[in-house]
This record gives sequence, C-alpha cells and structure tokens, in this order.
Amino acid sequence: MNPPAPLCRLEDIPDGDAVAARVDAPDGGYELILLRQGGRAFAYHNECPHQGRNLDYAPGRFLVRDGRLICAAHGATFAVDSGDCIAGPCRGSRLVAAPVEVVDGAIVLR
Repeated sequence: MNPPAPLCRLEDIPDGDAVAARVDAPDGGYELILLRQGGRAFAYHNECPHQGRNLDYAPGRFLVRDGRLICAAHGATFAVDSGDCIAGPCRGSRLVAAPVEVVDGAIVLR
C-alpha cells in the first residue's frame, strides 16, 4: 500500500496560521483548513457550522489569532486545537475534523 499523499509541508504554513488544501475524492472532493501550532497540525473541513459557508475571507486566506480561527462571514470563533466554537453564532457546536499527522515534515491524512 502506498503512503498517503502529503497535503502540504508543515513548513509551508507559518506557525500560528492556516492554509487551504484540496482533497480529491470520487464524489468531487472537499477543501480542508490546515492549521499549524508549532510542530503540530490540525485539519478541519472549510465549512462553518453556523450557515455552511466557507471560513476564509479570500480563497485560502483565514483569520487566525491567538490559537483561534475566526469565520470571516459571521465572526464565529473556533479553538484551533479542538475545533470547538467558543464564541459567536454557533457557540456549542464544532468544526468537522479531518485526522492528520506530520510525517517527515509533511502533513498527511491518516
């Protein structure tokens, strides 16, 4: 079995920031938000639970501050390390996580 294809390299994401990654699938695929905190990576589907809109303010550009990801549409705020909505219109819900790991400096789906 071939190892999973890397989504990107950890070093391609500035520490404390995020990038988008496209995952191809037979049903058309989906977009993930890849976030970095030091040597750790987190991934979530690029869809706010409030109204199903993308969280980026421009394609692949996200508002990330102090370990929090902020939805550009309505200001919902999510903890980077858990995906939990900690403020805003969807408080109590969470982002849909995608399991990733860092392997030899690359972020890959598990």
